[in-house]
Amino acid sequence: MKRIIECVPNFSEGRNQQVINQIVSVIAATDVGGERVKVLNVDPGEATNRTVVTFTGSPEAVCEAAFQGVKAAGELIDMRKHHGAHPRSGATDVLPLIPISNISLEECAELARTLAKRISDELGIACYCYEAAAFKPERKNLAVCRAGEYEALPEKMTDPARRPDFGPSAYTERIALSGATNVGARDFLIAVNFNLNTTSVRRAMAVAFDVREKGRKAREGGSLTGKVLKDDKGEDIWIPGTLKGCKAIGWYIDEYGIAQVSMNITDIRQTPLHVAFDEVCRAAAARGLRVTGTEIVGLVPKQVLIDAGRYFLAKQQRSLGISEEQIIHIAIKSMGLDDLKPFDPRKKVIEYLMEDEKEQAAREKLIRMTLKDFAIETASESPAPGGGSISAFMGALAAALGTMVANLSAHKRGWDSLWKTYSDVAEEGQKIMKELISLVDEDTAAFNRIMEVFSMPKNTDEEKAARAAALESATLYATEVPLRTIKAASKALPVLSLMAEKGNPASASDAGVGALAAVAAIRGADLNVRINAAGLKNRETAERLVSEARTLVREAMEKEQEILSLVNKNIDKE
Repeated sequence: MKRIIECVPNFSEGRNQQVINQIVSVIAATDVGGERVKVLNVDPGEATNRTVVTFTGSPEAVCEAAFQGVKAAGELIDMRKHHGAHPRSGATDVLPLIPISNISLEECAELARTLAKRISDELGIACYCYEAAAFKPERKNLAVCRAGEYEALPEKMTDPARRPDFGPSAYTERIALSGATNVGARDFLIAVNFNLNTTSVRRAMAVAFDVREKGRKAREGGSLTGKVLKDDKGEDIWIPGTLKGCKAIGWYIDEYGIAQVSMNITDIRQTPLHVAFDEVCRAAAARGLRVTGTEIVGLVPKQVLIDAGRYFLAKQQRSLGISEEQIIHIAIKSMGLDDLKPFDPRKKVIEYLMEDEKEQAAREKLIRMTLKDFAIETASESPAPGGGSISAFMGALAAALGTMVANLSAHKRGWDSLWKTYSDVAEEGQKIMKELISLVDEDTAAFNRIMEVFSMPKNTDEEKAARAAALESATLYATEVPLRTIKAASKALPVLSLMAEKGNPASASDAGVGALAAVAAIRGADLNVRINAAGLKNRETAERLVSEARTLVREAMEKEQEILSLVNKNIDKE
């Protein structure tokens, strides 16, 4: 399986768009054996004078693109003239490698060390290795590597204890121009700023100290200005903050005219984004402040927003059984992600940006159509989409109706104590609906696979044998897909039954229509199982699949009558 890593370099230029474009162009154009990286996001900040670039690809392509990006930044950015709100030590300040798929953090750490050595050897730029790539335990912490920032480099270069991991032991003209780069390997990190209704950096810093894992130094009398307390060894005593795996500072952003708590969440499993948001809100309120919104720097995993949306919906006692898009919308509004500028999930969520639009469009040809276009395509002289895809779509509509009744019931006045019960049903309905939607295109793909077999050559015995084997395999697949539709649509019936019996009485007819649609989907898919099974050479397999489908059809028809009986009772009461 393909190995994929991510790189998120932070370049010390956020104002000169021409320089930013040049660096990004170099990264995007880097070619390793015909393979290039995919640039997912470019996020410049004027006040911080810093740009975060995110790109993904194979380890080989990413490391080469990262090297070329560092080289370009070293030629285009003069650190002697750099000023910005964000801590920094070089033209390329940080250069982390992040495992995405089929590669470990340890492997990324080795890649980072190799990359750091190459940057030093070939470009003359000093490099510190941090996080998982650190050679020294204390340098796992980026703040230790970057201590004193760019201005401290002349002194650090000649100090054996603070000297970079790779680079000369003297402050050279090259380092004066480019500074030092911090190369590391880490798990996914969320860079986030919490907007405050104040211009006070001191108060923003106080909130940051309250919540960050490191906390603040203990002082006499518990004040912010008293003498720092020492332990028996003469070392500073620290009062830890409330959020694990979080680093934070306070700063003022002239661009927005507000102070922010700027945070890196380095362990999103220990501290999810929504937990950090709520805790910063609490700490801010305790100091008479209010969080007005949230700014995500760079990209975020989709699950982070899904978890946040579900969390805030649960706090509102609202059903969680809504679409992914609606859940993410709740997350955006709950945390004020669009407070300072529009937040487009398609441009900020890493999974969306990694999708190959052409490949996805090819896989989802039918479900991307409008209802009108889908009907017109079905009515055309093309044999696909046919009954199998229509059956899957009817099943999806059946599950959708059951989900709708559950959501309406969860929000019904006077039923507030039952919201979680109906929410759980709606979530189950959403899963069933998604499964059936995917089967709409898969059924057509199964038919097309059979058609492709007929274009295979059959001139020799070997070609005939290969063609026969391919036809048997394609026919089996074409039989199994509608059987999956039967099984998925059957799962919608218990949802519809429960909603017919205990759902909002005003929606009883919707549950009934759902049951009719589910059984139509099941019976329609059964026809496709039987017609495709007839073409199988393996009769034992064919009979087993047909028998399984027949049993499910019988059970579904019995369940349909039970549901309609419940529906009719509800309607007659009205």
